Amino acid sequence: MSAEKVDDMLMCCAACGIAEVDEIKLMRCNACKSVRYCGVKCQREHRRQHKKECKKRAAELRVEILFKQPESSYLGDCPICCLPLSIDPEYSTIMMCCSKVICDGCYYANEIREVKASLIPSCSFCRQPVAVQSGDKLEKQRMKRIEANDPAAMSQKGIELDKKGDYQSALTYFTKAAGLGDAEAHYWLSHLYSDGLGVEKDSRKEIHHLEEAAIGGHPEARFNLGCDEKENGNIERAVKHWIIAANLGDDLSIKALMRMFKGGFVEKEVLDAALRAHQAAVDATESPLRDVAEEYYRLRDGLFSSN
Repeated sequence: MSAEKVDDMLMCCAACGIAEVDEIKLMRCNACKSVRYCGVKCQREHRRQHKKECKKRAAELRVEILFKQPESSYLGDCPICCLPLSIDPEYSTIMMCCSKVICDGCYYANEIREVKASLIPSCSFCRQPVAVQSGDKLEKQRMKRIEANDPAAMSQKGIELDKKGDYQSALTYFTKAAGLGDAEAHYWLSHLYSDGLGVEKDSRKEIHHLEEAAIGGHPEARFNLGCDEKENGNIERAVKHWIIAANLGDDLSIKALMRMFKGGFVEKEVLDAALRAHQAAVDATESPLRDVAEEYYRLRDGLFSSN
């Protein structure tokens, strides 16, 4: 359908033909976005005529959204230094009090500031005191965030329950967080539906949640989609997924693209471009302060593990 025809259809009700004027507001079809109606009655009357075209256009829109390169990973930037967060969770910390994910560089800088000034330890972002808190107090902080409909807190709670084997409770938290648009929750839901944990196995729902997570910028979900497409023989779609994930800094996707190159499925120019984008994404997450923090925590953890 041409852009001109779509524009014409959006100017008037697809069923009765009435034009949109000041006193008449048309509503867009939620699925295909290509037609409008003056009301529910016209939409229902036009459904049989529109159904086939609607499904086709909705599928096209889904593909466009699915294979659009996200501006960043689902983690976004550190709220303090404003540099992109590493997609490796080892290099960041989620604060229970405010659910903000802080890079290790900023977390370390706050620790040093507090030690030098003999201050009570506090959150790097919201400055709420976090001194020697028991597990119960930390849980109360998280539940307070959950009660405030914080999807990040819900996801973290779901992950904790999942690791304990309480899959049904985890499902509840993940489902609510996913409903609020949390990519991490969608990713974990895909695992539950894939393995039948706390819910019946459902490959359709597994892929749906992987896609929602990938659209939200989750590199691992995108990598998994690529693997699924490869298993189904859809090499072109698999490569597209891996390129998008590689552009976010995902190592597994780069390795997958290298294998595809060796197998003759990816051109050298495409692989080279992906390698450059991958390196640029990794470089963007680095800073001198983060390097110092990484070395400090590595030495500290090594010291404690040896005792």
